[in-house]
Amino acid sequence: MRDVIATKEGPQAIGPYSQAIRANGFVFVSGQVAIDPASQQFIAGDVAAQTDRAMKNLAGILRAAGSSLEKVVRATVFLKNMGDFAAMNEVYGKYFSSAAPARSTVEVARLPKDALVEIDVIALM
Repeated sequence: MRDVIATKEGPQAIGPYSQAIRANGFVFVSGQVAIDPASQQFIAGDVAAQTDRAMKNLAGILRAAGSSLEKVVRATVFLKNMGDFAAMNEVYGKYFSSAAPARSTVEVARLPKDALVEIDVIALM
């Protein structure tokens, strides 16, 4: 069983992908950048502001899928500049204050919309 998740609680897909896929007891959420779901506009700002918006998008999509941030088992963070790690990590940590998921963080050359951060997650149902 494979269910496509589409919700107004997260930004609409800007390419040939789904916001999330629910399959075999897991939710696989596509990478989220700082796009406001209400306006579909990119939120300019520092990495902290962009991380906060990305995390809110992830939370909304997970909620629509019947899951939550508390059920996240794996996250991947893509940073434009590893020098932003501490600022991103401070905001990220507010969303995962206990029993944080496994995570990888990598620096990348460029992200969609020239974002400073993109985050994807895998969660349990």
